[in-house]
Amino acid sequence: MKYIKRHMEEIVLSLSKSWSVILLTGPRQAGKTTMLKELAIREGVGRKYVSLDDLNMREMAKTDPKMFLELHKPPVLIDEVQYAPELFTYIKIHVDKHHNPGDFWLTGSQVFRLMRGIQESLAGRVALLHMSPLSQREIIDAECVPFTTSFDMLLEQSGKIKPVTTQAMFTRLWNGCMPGLVSRDFEGREVFYSSYLSTYVERDVRDLSGTVDALKFIRFITAAAARASQLLNYKAIADDADIDQITCKNWINILETLGIVFLIHPYSNNVLKRTVKTPKLYFYDTGLVCYLTRWSSPEVAENGAMSGALLENFTVSEIMKSYQNVGREPYIHFYRDRDAKEIDVIIEGDGKLCPLEIKKTAMPDKRLLRTFSIIDKSPLQLGTGAVLCMADKLSAFDRNNLIVPIWII
Repeated sequence: MKYIKRHMEEIVLSLSKSWSVILLTGPRQAGKTTMLKELAIREGVGRKYVSLDDLNMREMAKTDPKMFLELHKPPVLIDEVQYAPELFTYIKIHVDKHHNPGDFWLTGSQVFRLMRGIQESLAGRVALLHMSPLSQREIIDAECVPFTTSFDMLLEQSGKIKPVTTQAMFTRLWNGCMPGLVSRDFEGREVFYSSYLSTYVERDVRDLSGTVDALKFIRFITAAAARASQLLNYKAIADDADIDQITCKNWINILETLGIVFLIHPYSNNVLKRTVKTPKLYFYDTGLVCYLTRWSSPEVAENGAMSGALLENFTVSEIMKSYQNVGREPYIHFYRDRDAKEIDVIIEGDGKLCPLEIKKTAMPDKRLLRTFSIIDKSPLQLGTGAVLCMADKLSAFDRNNLIVPIWII
């Protein structure tokens, strides 16, 4: 089995020197356990491993958490800890008594349920990290750099990464970013995604929502995938899946809980009063979107009706991962108002708003920058903007507006 180096390795080891508990959340198959097992070998402290997917272990952790921790003494890696929130109180007792950095490495694939348990029991004692499937920089073994519109930073990075054609980019986008597929541990993309979905339907979705109609759920997630990069329209998705809007909202929440989708919320303030309130929907893995929406090859996806939406989804998810992989919270918004004026992405940081447009073209038109001036009304300063596109090299319209190839992100 080929191990793919993850950008989070350094931050986990670094936090482990000062925090007693590290909790790594993220979807199944994203590589959480594989990375932590690899790091456990490297640290050489004899860290034990136990998975709560094992029903016997889960039963003991739930019914006698004190005994469980006596049997599995720190330093320990506990996998899928969401199945036994009863452990958190006893972990807290241990941490408060011993104060040993790195005692507990925990993983979980259900973000919000875990957060509730953590906030009640381990607040202030746990370092929280989120791992997504592979970023394109991890796939090509490039360094981890949170995306920025700093020209000097982008220029330096552009010299380190090999340019990618539009066709090659869509091949990457279509293949997806699940470690099992990228490492070729699993042959057969169709079989992988089919079993991946049935695992969620049979196990995690049922676990979070009780009974679930498997066929309706597949119709639902397919309808959601068909609207990737769009404003989240619960009614349209519910109508396609033949479910009510309350169920649709619950299932979107479940997909978010499982780390399969994320929502980007609109930027607004007291001055910008005409902005829409609806978030936009994105998937962490565009390979899953292509599988669900039946694009049979990268070439068909590149030339199909969804090509712009797929590229936008890919780009936004890569920006998200670039921040998550260094343990930072990404402050990412979009802008759309009732006059249909739109900015695809706004990155907020250091008192500035940096507007981004995402386009499939290799030669973007300067007219794309027209909407950037809208956020000049914001109390925050307008930072360097950019068009993220399929250009073969980094360039600029002017000093304040860059042309950035998506392969640099």
